[in-house]
Amino acid sequence: MNLYTIELFLHVSGAIGAFVCLGIWLFGLSALRRAQRVEQVRAIAWLIIIASPLMVFSVVLIVLGGFYMALSTWGLQTPWIAVALVSFLLMAPVGPFVLAARMYAILAKAGEEPDGSLSAELNRRIHDPIMGTAAQTLATVLLGIVFLMTNKPPLANSIIVMVIAFLLGLLSGLPFWLRARRAKHAPASGNEDPFLKKTIWTRRW
Repeated sequence: MNLYTIELFLHVSGAIGAFVCLGIWLFGLSALRRAQRVEQVRAIAWLIIIASPLMVFSVVLIVLGGFYMALSTWGLQTPWIAVALVSFLLMAPVGPFVLAARMYAILAKAGEEPDGSLSAELNRRIHDPIMGTAAQTLATVLLGIVFLMTNKPPLANSIIVMVIAFLLGLLSGLPFWLRARRAKHAPASGNEDPFLKKTIWTRRW
């Protein structure tokens, strides 16, 4: 065991932590969109927010481990490392300035409202399509970076991989925008519990 293997362990651990945090965000946002009462919004938003420190810690591990390995073994001029680094730096602000900022605003708004049904403003905020699109795009970009780490392609291929990852993330968010547009003109839903909605994952075989 040497310093490189320790840094590799920290780097991989950071990546695992980042994906765990993203999983909490993605499942939390899915639950948040099904919430019908202010109490539910408070509980789900709080759960999502407390995962934020894990993301920060994971990013620190990724950066520290990645920089050491790049400087000591590969070099920052290595094509796939340069593309991964630029992609990481471009997506890093999405967490604190797009996702966390909106989630803190939702939690604050839910704290101001009394228990019961959602207000129109709170309902609009929890169905903001930007949050779902940003979270899924962040996940696909991180997957693209993992692909670069494991395959180490040349510059052109590295750029193509990251462009595809970014576009897939944006395309995966298209249903959120369509759903938000339909919700403006759709009548209020009935008494059906949205948390018991049947899907391919919850049906009984």
